[in-house]
Amino acid sequence: MRRLFQVLALTTTMLATGPVLAATCGNTGAGFEAWKRDFAGTAKKAGVKKRGLQALAQAQYATRTIAADRNQKSFRYSLDKFMQVRGANTIVAQGRKRKARNPGFYATLEKQYGVPAGVLIAIHGMETAFGGFMGDSQVVSAITTLAYDCRRSDFFKPHAIGALILVDQGSITSATLGAKHGELGHTQFLPGNALKYGVDATGDGRVDFYNMTDALASTANFLRAKGWKRGKGYQPGEPNFAVIKQWNAATVYQQAIAIMGARIDG
Repeated sequence: MRRLFQVLALTTTMLATGPVLAATCGNTGAGFEAWKRDFAGTAKKAGVKKRGLQALAQAQYATRTIAADRNQKSFRYSLDKFMQVRGANTIVAQGRKRKARNPGFYATLEKQYGVPAGVLIAIHGMETAFGGFMGDSQVVSAITTLAYDCRRSDFFKPHAIGALILVDQGSITSATLGAKHGELGHTQFLPGNALKYGVDATGDGRVDFYNMTDALASTANFLRAKGWKRGKGYQPGEPNFAVIKQWNAATVYQQAIAIMGARIDG
């Protein structure tokens, strides 16, 4: 795992240098195939092997991903509207039942990582309705499309490399489905974060983000790594709210996690 962390760090450094930026981004699918051929060189330098390179070659320009990226409504909603659209009351009600059915599981996560059940359950409910829908877009195609797209190319390139390394590991394949922005599993990790913060909580020798135990342990590990302070509050103005901000960039999303988490824990 240490080697993989080093690879991801190397990738991030490489992407800031001139030679790695040789592949030209684009705003339509017209240049995607040429970009992939250039990006394969970047991927090789970052440690991507045969299976990952094959997945890159097979990736298709994801038009639905581009459409979704151009039309992100969450940033424009009021908090009340967002809570209504996302079904906050249902998430809280179901979340309380999930915690009551398996208190030992969530207590173990809190003991190990310091993150209370309510936060993890709120994220799980918000992201995939507790695993009910984990996406219908091919992860590799979605994330490489975003790495190619000029809007946020530099942000998504390390995650594209991460996805290809996950393919090499056998954690995902070119056909694995996730969200339209390439997020995967129960709590919708971006591939680079999956590679860096993934935890094999089941002890079966692999990190499986489509397994709830691994996914929630990985989520708690991510939050701890971002600075979660054990026993401190997570509402706006409290120490751990700054950590929740690391999970999602939308202010209403951050507020919703805090509100629902408190209601579930209460």
